[in-house]
Amino acid sequence: MIKLRSKRFSRSSSKLGNGSKGGASSPEKDAKSIGEIKWELRPGGMLVQKRESSQSDGEGVIAVRVSTVSQWHDISIDATSTFGKLKLILSLVTNLDPREQRLLFKGKEREDNEFLHMVGVRDKDKVLMLEDPATKEMKLLGMARGQPINNTCCTITV
Repeated sequence: MIKLRSKRFSRSSSKLGNGSKGGASSPEKDAKSIGEIKWELRPGGMLVQKRESSQSDGEGVIAVRVSTVSQWHDISIDATSTFGKLKLILSLVTNLDPREQRLLFKGKEREDNEFLHMVGVRDKDKVLMLEDPATKEMKLLGMARGQPINNTCCTITV
């Protein structure tokens, strides 16, 4: 069996830029000069490399613009909140029960247990809120039951 070694992928101590001339350096010193990798566990259970920025995408308060058919609302909410919590906040603003609301983001209806940051909602993104057609119909039927229906129909006899 022949083992081939590619020189393209091998590293020598001179290429690391440790600044020492001629002397051999320890691998621990080289690792510290490159930087240590820090890991974090995401809510979905995925282990990923931690970001270096002071405020990453999954942290802090974001402003979400929620658009209804005729109006819009700017809501400030924690980025790691769920769509169910967003519905609760919207119920205070729109007087619609959370069961009567349908939230759409990127063209898809989102469930109450989905996290905003896991779906990709960022600061100043737009979420569409629609009233559930079934509950809207139930309201209309309830109003019709309370009041007599005036069907004016004429019967013509010849």
